[in-house]
Amino acid sequence: MVRQASPGSPHVKHFTLAFLVGGAICALGQGVALASKRFGASEEQIKIIVPCSLVLLASIFTALGLFDKLGKHAGAGTGVPITGFANSIVSAAMEHHTEGLVLGTGANVFRMAGPVLAYGTAVCTVYGLIYYFFLKR
Repeated sequence: MVRQASPGSPHVKHFTLAFLVGGAICALGQGVALASKRFGASEEQIKIIVPCSLVLLASIFTALGLFDKLGKHAGAGTGVPITGFANSIVSAAMEHHTEGLVLGTGANVFRMAGPVLAYGTAVCTVYGLIYYFFLKR
């Protein structure tokens, strides 16, 4: 009964848009890497330039309201980890900016980023200890 009452979902369209948008974001990152290399950046510098550029662009698009519009049509394609994370942090900051810079924007940015950073730090610490004590030769 639920299937009959529910409207159909164009799965192929959604999959295709998610694939194309996610691929476009990744291609943009590759383009930034190639352009950086062409301007003489080293591999180490490119590893910094690409994620910073994608986070900056995702943050600007979120602030302008364009990222959410793109996400409405592209769905999971905009969830490429680095741009999706930037969008979630900026969205939380924008949502609570009227409460002030510290208790509004600052506190809500860290509400979103805090668990991710804490988990990343914990996992890196555990992995580092395992590597140091058991895998290092």
